[in-house]
Amino acid sequence: MRPVLLHLDHFGSFRDPVTIDFSDTEYFALVGPTGAGKSTIIDAICFALYGTVPRWGRENAVAHALAPSVAAGKVAMVFDSGGRRYGVARSMVRDAKGAVRTKEARLDELDPAAPLDTAFESVLRPLAEGENVTPEAQGVTGLEYRFFTQCVVLPQGRFAEFLHSAPRERQDLLVQLLDADVYEGIRQRAAREEEAAKQAASFARDQVAKLSGATEEAERELSDRLAALSRLAGQIGSDLDLLRSREDDIRRADQERAAVAERRSVLASLRMPDAVPTLAAARRSAAEAVERLTAEVETLEADDHEAYEALAALGDRGAPRAALAALDARERLAAEAARARAESGSAAASLGDLAAARETAERALADVEGRRERLRDAHAAAHLVARLAVGDPCPVCAHPVSELPRHEAPADMRTADRALASAREQAERARAAHARAESSASVLAAQADRLESELAALPAPADRSAVEGVLAAIAKAEEVAAEARQALRAGRSRLDQARAAATRAERQAETAWRELEASRDRLLVSGHQDDPPPPLDRDDLHRAWTGLLAWRDRAAQAAAAALAEREERLAGARELLAADRRRLTERLAEHGVVAPRDASPDQLGAAVAGAVAHAESALERLREERRRAAELELQVAAKEHEAKVAHELALRLRANAFERWLCAEALAVLVAAASDTLRELSDGQYELALADRTGDIEVIDYGEGGLRRSARTLSGGETFQAALSLALALSGAVARGLDSIFLDEGFGTLDPATLDTVATTLERLAAGQDRMIGVVTHVPALAERVPVRFEVSRDGKGSHVRKAGLTS
Repeated sequence: MRPVLLHLDHFGSFRDPVTIDFSDTEYFALVGPTGAGKSTIIDAICFALYGTVPRWGRENAVAHALAPSVAAGKVAMVFDSGGRRYGVARSMVRDAKGAVRTKEARLDELDPAAPLDTAFESVLRPLAEGENVTPEAQGVTGLEYRFFTQCVVLPQGRFAEFLHSAPRERQDLLVQLLDADVYEGIRQRAAREEEAAKQAASFARDQVAKLSGATEEAERELSDRLAALSRLAGQIGSDLDLLRSREDDIRRADQERAAVAERRSVLASLRMPDAVPTLAAARRSAAEAVERLTAEVETLEADDHEAYEALAALGDRGAPRAALAALDARERLAAEAARARAESGSAAASLGDLAAARETAERALADVEGRRERLRDAHAAAHLVARLAVGDPCPVCAHPVSELPRHEAPADMRTADRALASAREQAERARAAHARAESSASVLAAQADRLESELAALPAPADRSAVEGVLAAIAKAEEVAAEARQALRAGRSRLDQARAAATRAERQAETAWRELEASRDRLLVSGHQDDPPPPLDRDDLHRAWTGLLAWRDRAAQAAAAALAEREERLAGARELLAADRRRLTERLAEHGVVAPRDASPDQLGAAVAGAVAHAESALERLREERRRAAELELQVAAKEHEAKVAHELALRLRANAFERWLCAEALAVLVAAASDTLRELSDGQYELALADRTGDIEVIDYGEGGLRRSARTLSGGETFQAALSLALALSGAVARGLDSIFLDEGFGTLDPATLDTVATTLERLAAGQDRMIGVVTHVPALAERVPVRFEVSRDGKGSHVRKAGLTS
């Protein structure tokens, strides 16, 4: 895995979006003061791939991905691995409860030819989303998270993890680095192949057992049977021809018997129609009825014509009806005029009484109004007396008041008001009644004048009795005409029925003649040419039928005798056929050929041919089974050999013995390579070695006379040197190519000489192989020797990064 482009947006201490370009970098250092955010860049690489960071304490922890004041963030990285380019991105959010979670994650394969500024958009194919990104990233990088942090990213505080790991943990790492787990897969595949080969061999043996009857003796027996059946097929031709001749005799005899039976059936079916004896009398009676009813209808038609002529002579009834309606209208108008005149006189007579009532009500109203005015004056005087004083001028006469007047208490003013309102209401009602009466009298008088004028304008009235007499005569003539028309319709209906009866009788006669002629024709066709039926008497239908039936009785006796003779001949032919078929069937049975009961010659021939074909098929099938059995025997031997080889391979790889041996050899090579690096770093004081029994990594201290001691007894600086040596060996000496390594701190514990040796070693590593090396340090002496530096700083707005070189 080799990073190409890293993008951080609100990740950790980086609040503003920043993109770090590693595309032209082989050896770089992340420099800056403590807490600036150097390790956060290494954390972002690890988080983009695996969704967690070693410094956060446990896997799957994402709480530290966002600062407390940040609600969302993102990390994205473009990287190369195995010759392909990939893009991975993870975005984080803080929910309502303050918990940080991964909102979205995706891993895509990218187009390596695309420019870096559009790399994230150049997706060739999506690989994983959500929770599937981490497992897919492990497959792309070839390392699980725990081994990635031991071989590629060496974080603070975990530099010596591989150095101090238990043998079992180191073996797990080496299995992944060396692809040694493939040998366990081979062992499992060998076990499956062994089982499959055993099953195939067992199945082939079962198939051989099923073919146990496919022997040379069975093939010889089938060959002999086929030869015998072939000879039989060539010999039975004459026997089949004899059977066919017998069947032809039976068909001819059966046809003759059927012809005689048909003639007898035709004779038996000959019947005289039931209507023939009475048909002549029925025809005469129907003709007489038609003649009689025709004359009757002619008489009724004359009566009908006469009745309608009389009705037409009386004329239309519209004029008398109009005259009668005019008389009725005159009488109604005269009655209405008389009634209007009477009502007008009555209304005029009532006007005098209503006028007197109105005058009386108006006089009463004037009287009530006068009394009320006097009462009001009395109330005013009583009110004025209460304010007078002797000697004061009188407000009415202006003379001095010599003595106060005395007044009785006046009546209640409200009673006077009510009396006035009642008098006014009565006067108004009287006036309204008189006005209505005047209007009604005027209207009634005008209506009476109008009706009398209309009556005077009408023409002189006709004689009512004369008009009614004309209408009565017309009604009587219409009744007579209707009765004549009804009688005519009834007569015509009876005539139609008589004609229909005569037609039916004629048709029955025609049908009876046709049936007679058809029956005689059938008798001629059915084989009575020698004794044909007598000719037909065209003058009398009944006599013609009687003659034909007499001939039928004679012909039926002759047909019965001929039928008996034909049936006897047919039975003899059938007996001959049955005997010949029985003899041939017995001969076939001797050769094992079973024919159907009463089989025809063709069926018997087909049975023999089928037996020959069956024998040929059985012989061919047996020969094929013998060939198949031989092939299966060879297959059993081959599969048993395959099972044996697979079994031997699985034995060699069983119980991880080969894996342990391979990892032990790889660890020895790894420790040897790390030992060379440590010897150089320690100026020849230290080497690494493996303990013989425990497999732990030990240190050989030449400063103490070659003393072997546990690596856990090393000091901090010595532990860093040993861990760095192992990390560099892991990066360069294992089978799987690791394209980058990142070292996070640990250089501050080295003395100047050792630091110089470490720097020289890293420079040689970066220059000699196609591998990216990154170091996180705040040691100026080391940082100044790194060709590319990413300077990380931090202020109130967060962390910032700037790319610099040796000349900057």
